[in-house]
Amino acid sequence: MTIPAERLDQITHRFAELEARMASGTLEGEAFVRASRDYAELEPVAKVAREVREIRHEIAELALLVEDPEMKALADEELARLRQRLPEAERELAIAMLPRDAADSRPAMLEIRAGTGGDEAALFAGDLYRMYERFAAEQGWKVEPVSMNASEVGGFKEIVANVTGNGVFAKLKFESGVHRVQRVPETESGGRIHTSAATVAVLPEPDEVDVQIDPGDLKIDVYRASGAGGQHVNTTDSAVRITHLPTNTVVTCQDARSQHKNREKAMQVLRARLYEAQREATQGAEAEARKAMVGSGDRSERIRTYNFPQGRVTDHRIGLTLHKLPEILAGTGLTELIDALIAEDEAKRLAAMSE
Repeated sequence: MTIPAERLDQITHRFAELEARMASGTLEGEAFVRASRDYAELEPVAKVAREVREIRHEIAELALLVEDPEMKALADEELARLRQRLPEAERELAIAMLPRDAADSRPAMLEIRAGTGGDEAALFAGDLYRMYERFAAEQGWKVEPVSMNASEVGGFKEIVANVTGNGVFAKLKFESGVHRVQRVPETESGGRIHTSAATVAVLPEPDEVDVQIDPGDLKIDVYRASGAGGQHVNTTDSAVRITHLPTNTVVTCQDARSQHKNREKAMQVLRARLYEAQREATQGAEAEARKAMVGSGDRSERIRTYNFPQGRVTDHRIGLTLHKLPEILAGTGLTELIDALIAEDEAKRLAAMSE
């Protein structure tokens, strides 16, 4: 995709203006925050735009030098290199200019639930959670459990965690869906392979101003927590269940010792779920386009299979199979899968814009 010179001029001019404003020292408060955000978003675009302009300029100059017999050999060699690099740089620029999901830079709420498969599904849910914990550590992110329901045999029936850091939602958003595992459970004496599943949901975490919740729309129940957590679980009404009546969205939290903390965490999860519902309602067309690209991310959709006997992981949306199961579950190999999903999304959106 060839970007017109006028568009390159607009990008570089806009970036130069932002650089001047940021360097002026006159911005304060909200104006500084907005300018900083705009600068961070435009900087990678401006960098590639500058390279494209420079390559085009050098090609034009070298085309003149080719006419000089003494310079022809050197000019031809450099021309060949630049003509090979130009379409690559133009494609990088086109990708950088693609409309971004406004939620890409946000933290995320990660929800993992055991699906079909009983105890084995709960164990697999635990494996997935640890995989994302390790991947987050590789990225320099912070993972904080918000609520969990541990299984008696290990793993989780359900766990919700807050993931914070740079570009969390952008990298994790394609993880939503049904993750399937094929392996011989530890409890299986006959050595038969079982198939179990866990669901993953990744929701962008909103600011409080993004989701206005009327306290009158909430039904809040408190009760005694159950399960692991210490003696307090049987002596205090610390667990909290919040129901958002207009949408019938129910959130529970019982992990903190104080009712106040559990209520705070439950409201955090509720805001994320309501924000995601708002996004889906307002981005219908975009959601349909994304579904056609790498899957909807709907939790009812099987997106990936982890096959232990063969040591492979297959992402069904893009038909990619990697024989790196241990590395992927360790978090280090997950980058290759996520990068492939992002690249497929970008390629198809770029193709759609070119039509």
